[in-house]
Amino acid sequence: MDAGEPHAAAEAAEPESGQQAEEPAEVEGPRRRARRERAERRAAQARAEAIEQARREAKRRLRAGSAEPAKGVPRGTVRGLKMALLTFLALVVVIGLGLILYFTPVMSVREIEVTGIAAVSREEVLDVAKVQLGTPLLQVDTGGVAERVATIRRVASARVQRQYPSALGISVIERVAVVYKDFPDGPHLFDRDGVDFATAAPSTMLPIFDVDNPGPTDPASRAALQVITALAPEVAGQVSRVAAPSVASITLTLADGRVVVWGNTDRTAEKAQKLAALLTQPGHTYDVSSPDLPTVR
Repeated sequence: MDAGEPHAAAEAAEPESGQQAEEPAEVEGPRRRARRERAERRAAQARAEAIEQARREAKRRLRAGSAEPAKGVPRGTVRGLKMALLTFLALVVVIGLGLILYFTPVMSVREIEVTGIAAVSREEVLDVAKVQLGTPLLQVDTGGVAERVATIRRVASARVQRQYPSALGISVIERVAVVYKDFPDGPHLFDRDGVDFATAAPSTMLPIFDVDNPGPTDPASRAALQVITALAPEVAGQVSRVAAPSVASITLTLADGRVVVWGNTDRTAEKAQKLAALLTQPGHTYDVSSPDLPTVR
């Protein structure tokens, strides 16, 4: 064999051009496989738990997000809004009902009741009141009706009230005569305020009003009427004339001719009390102008 043969054999043993020698495969034993499988199972379980936790957190955030607007409104505010709504609805109902009652004959005047009249006739009151039957009660100006009725000479005051559902009440207080004065056209009756409210025959128990300018604005008239209305009924019934030439010289004449010197209106109530006791004594002139020293002559 040539010396070059061993070299050729070595070259023949080398791999062909472009080929690499394969590395030997690693062999996995049973224990290593078991550890790997356990690790994979733990990873899968951890991933499943993480996914479940993420789902729970997402649901919690969703519920919290939907509840946040309700939590943001205090209960007091909600209650206040409900009350405001109820108040508004009630107001709408009241206004609607008021409009119905005001503009429709649902509650209209079907009857007018007049009370307190004696010398004044019902027809006279109704004529002055000027209230048409069928007028809705809410359209009746009760104050205006009362003012018109009070213009009647014999009426001191009047009160008008709606009586639901369909009546109007007119209550009258008539003037009461306390004195009278003769005039060319006949006797005039005056009430306690000095108002000349009627021309008629006076009662036999009514005293004569002896003043120059009788009337509610005359000082002498007011003074004389203050005295006559302060007397006890049993004394006032005996007076036939009250004279007041001035506010400081008031005198009373009794039906039996006795005279009472009153003076001015100072301490009128005290003078009236003293006079009631003084008249039990015999005499002609009873002077109570000084109530501390009343005298009988």
